Amino acid sequence: MRMNTENDNILNEENPESVDGVKVLVKDDIYTLSNLISVSRIFVAFPVIYLHYHNDMQINTVITTLIVYGVLSDYLDGLMARWRNEVSEFGKVMDPVADKLMAFFLFIYAVWLGWIPLWFFLTAVVRDLLIMAGSFFIKKYRGKVAMSVMSGKVFVNALALYWIVVFFIRDATGLHNFLLYICVVLMVMSFIDYYYRFVRIMKGAEFN
Repeated sequence: MRMNTENDNILNEENPESVDGVKVLVKDDIYTLSNLISVSRIFVAFPVIYLHYHNDMQINTVITTLIVYGVLSDYLDGLMARWRNEVSEFGKVMDPVADKLMAFFLFIYAVWLGWIPLWFFLTAVVRDLLIMAGSFFIKKYRGKVAMSVMSGKVFVNALALYWIVVFFIRDATGLHNFLLYICVVLMVMSFIDYYYRFVRIMKGAEFN
C-alpha cells in the first residue's frame, strides 16, 4: 500500500469520499509568489476608483492596465501555486478574499455612480458573508479551510465581466441587463453548491 509523504503534490487517484475528487497537498507557507499575487489584487481597486473619479469619469490607459492586471492575476496566482507547488492554507483564504475585496470596492463605486443596482450589490454581499461564515465553521470544526467550488469561480468571472461591460460600454444597457440576469442565476447556483459542500464536509467528507 502506497504511503503519502509531504513531498507529494497531487495524488492522482479519485477519492469517492472527498468533495474535491483529487487530493492536493496543502502547505503552511505564507511568503510565496502566488500569495503575493493574490495580495496585490486587493490594491487594484483604489487607484482605479481614484483615477476614474478625478479624470471626469473617463477611462485612461493606466485604469485599463490596472483592471487587466486584476483580472489576469486571479488566474495567475492559481497557476503559479500549482506550477511551483505552492498551494497553501494562506492562499486558500487569500485568493477568494482578494477577489471579494477588489469586487466590493469596485462594485460599491459603480453603485454610487448609479451604474449597478443596489439590490444586486447587497444580495452578493449577503451571499459572500454566508459563505464566509460557512468557511469559518469548517475551519473551526475540521481544522482547515475548504477551497472554492468551481461554480463559485464561474460566478466570479461572470461578475467581473458584468462590471467590465458596465464600466467600459456605458450605452449597452441591454447587455448590462443580460449579464445581470446571468450573474443572478450563477449566484444562486454557486450558493447551492457551497451549501451542499458545507453539509457534506460537516458530515465528515474529506476535502483539500
